[in-house]
Amino acid sequence: MKFKIPLRDNKKLKVLVNRINADQELFQIWKCANVIAVDRSGISDHGEVHVCIVANAALRIIRLLVKGGVEPSVVAHHGLTSEDAELIVVLAACLHDTGISVHRDHHEKYSLFIAFRKARELLEGVYDEPDLTTMVSETLHAIVAHDAGEKCLTIEAGVLKIADATDMTLGRSRIPFESGKVNIHSVSAQAVDVVNIMKGREKPVCIEIKLSNSAGIFQVDELLRNKLKNSPLTPFVEVTAKIEGEVERRLFDSYTI
Repeated sequence: MKFKIPLRDNKKLKVLVNRINADQELFQIWKCANVIAVDRSGISDHGEVHVCIVANAALRIIRLLVKGGVEPSVVAHHGLTSEDAELIVVLAACLHDTGISVHRDHHEKYSLFIAFRKARELLEGVYDEPDLTTMVSETLHAIVAHDAGEKCLTIEAGVLKIADATDMTLGRSRIPFESGKVNIHSVSAQAVDVVNIMKGREKPVCIEIKLSNSAGIFQVDELLRNKLKNSPLTPFVEVTAKIEGEVERRLFDSYTI
């Protein structure tokens, strides 16, 4: 599959996307990460499909934030532009789980070893020094801080953390669970039908989650809430979860201990 995101008029982002799609090594790293995640660890997809979902979500969130008057950290602290912030969140999304190709545990830190070289390769010529080093550093911070327990120090890092959590529909939970096993992790992961990212009524961003069963609230509470509280986006993001229809969908037939 091709890596696709809405470019709009961001010429630097277009160059980055073209380079990503031409990078056979990166696509193989995603495949290796997914082998360790799905085939060897028995958890949900962390490969190129996840990357594409997270990158699109991150781009949507950063654009809504900017439209709502929120200044990206790379603008506030380094004098770059909101378009540069878009490259940071997209590149961080592409590289945030590359460390799983080494090991699932502590993968955020393993990702840094791979992402440092790869980020410089993909941005070479798009930026000159010192901006190249700035862009790579901001990308690495977003990657290491996407761990739920790690504090985000930039708007862009908060965007990646939240975007990663939004990939939770119909079994795509970021919370590890064993496929076929009946527990709160596996049941709740089947209860999320749709995640919409839109302009909020009172805040720049609204994440609307539609559930088929109330068990899905576990995904929202354990995953999205925990990530949001460790990000600087708390004042700018509202989250709503609701069950559609009058009858909840049955998610399993029986449960025994």
